Amino acid sequence: MLSNVRAIAFDLDNTLWDVEPVLARAEARLFGWLQTHCPRITARLSPQDMKRAREELARREPHNAHDFTYLRTAALAAHAREHGYEEHIAERAFEVFLAARCEVALFADVQPGLARLKSRYTLASLSNGNADLARIGLDHLFSLSLNARQIGAAKPARRCFERLAQELALAPAQVLYVGDDPHLDVLAARAAGLPTAWMNRRAHAWPAELTPADLSVRDCGELARALDP
Repeated sequence: MLSNVRAIAFDLDNTLWDVEPVLARAEARLFGWLQTHCPRITARLSPQDMKRAREELARREPHNAHDFTYLRTAALAAHAREHGYEEHIAERAFEVFLAARCEVALFADVQPGLARLKSRYTLASLSNGNADLARIGLDHLFSLSLNARQIGAAKPARRCFERLAQELALAPAQVLYVGDDPHLDVLAARAAGLPTAWMNRRAHAWPAELTPADLSVRDCGELARALDP
């Protein structure tokens, strides 16, 4: 099956970098900016309060639940309005968050591994998050970058993977999808007809109740070696 692969598409968070410290730093930087520029908000709301507001917004607007950018900006606009600030402050605040969101520490294998793979395959990304490959400095390695906001749905929705194959002008069986999450990445991609690779950086055991991915690799270098002719 893998001999038919013409493109490799990657999940981003926890596949190419560790996202937890990135998000923690971005949340802290956003809150610090709000303390300086919108102190009435932070005097009454904690970061946990603001997270709960985004979650409640997603429940009220399930058609927008996939769009993390919308949820954050809309919630920030509501906080601004409720505390006597202009709603447009939300756009400035979100830019602070996004800048920090894109300050990632790539795993050491990512740049050399992707460069090696790019010599033989078209590379793409498909993510539920709002990381920006251009800001991160990886866009030169990718021919296509898609996220849930662009598609109008989030993984594990089948349409995400169908859109990926469509944009690449390839059959699903020609697109290898690589990700760290057994359900959102491996099972969902497989259900749409894509071959799959599990990026198992933390040496977890594969869930016993699930059919394994076509490949299981520790990093991008091992992926490149596994796909060598």
